[in-house]
Amino acid sequence: MEANPRSIGRLPASFLTPGSSSFMDFLASHSPDLLPGNRKLPEGIVEAPHGTTIVAATFPGGVVLAGDRRATMGNMIAQRDIEKVFPADEYSAVGIAGTAGLAVEMVKLFQLELEHFEKVEGATLSLEGKANRLSTMIRGNLGMAMQGLAVVPLFAGWDEGKEKGRIFSYDVTGGRSEEHGFAATGSGSIFARGSMKKLYRADLTEEQATTLVVQALYDAADDDSATGGPDLARRIFPIVTVITEEGFRRLSEAESSELARSITERRLEQPDGPRAALL
Repeated sequence: MEANPRSIGRLPASFLTPGSSSFMDFLASHSPDLLPGNRKLPEGIVEAPHGTTIVAATFPGGVVLAGDRRATMGNMIAQRDIEKVFPADEYSAVGIAGTAGLAVEMVKLFQLELEHFEKVEGATLSLEGKANRLSTMIRGNLGMAMQGLAVVPLFAGWDEGKEKGRIFSYDVTGGRSEEHGFAATGSGSIFARGSMKKLYRADLTEEQATTLVVQALYDAADDDSATGGPDLARRIFPIVTVITEEGFRRLSEAESSELARSITERRLEQPDGPRAALL
């Protein structure tokens, strides 16, 4: 039987039927094998490149999200210039830590999820709603996380309703927590968090907040071999993004390199970084 010429190149009717505003639900119904969490893996622990330290800090008027550029595989450096911070939409961003390949794919699906919702509903999700959608996606990856392929991001954005920047952290089960002031995830997070704990203030300017997160990444790289510090010889510098009521902005290479160079030069005088007051 010959195909109906009018049907050639057209999507099945089920694809055009209004349904859930979730792209993940749509994909689960029509092509569940495309979801990362549904893929079959070999038995045992799977070795793959992992992205490390992500940091974030709020300031009056917005939030800063930044990440180093190193990916590791065991005790080896797998990549020196990986990108770990991505815009989720105009007013939010995701920083990835964990299995690099899965994390990047999850970010792309998350971007589609938010875009799909906006097109179907004609409105954007609230920041809380976006954080919840990401939590669901992480929970769907739990099987892979149990085999060593965990994805543990930081999510940050501008809350238009509350008119402030907010930060959300996650565990491998999709458990979500709102962080106040600053946060860090990844292998160097304990050192980055300690650095920010002593330097953070609620009245930071945007410039001071970007300096703070790069200082924290420098401290993380100082004590965690999986975190990469500024590489002046190769011109590889941390990715720093700022999200305000005007939207998402990534610092240009010139801005990030100047910031990293100034901190590195200051560290020649104070290798352990700036000092916090005792009282």
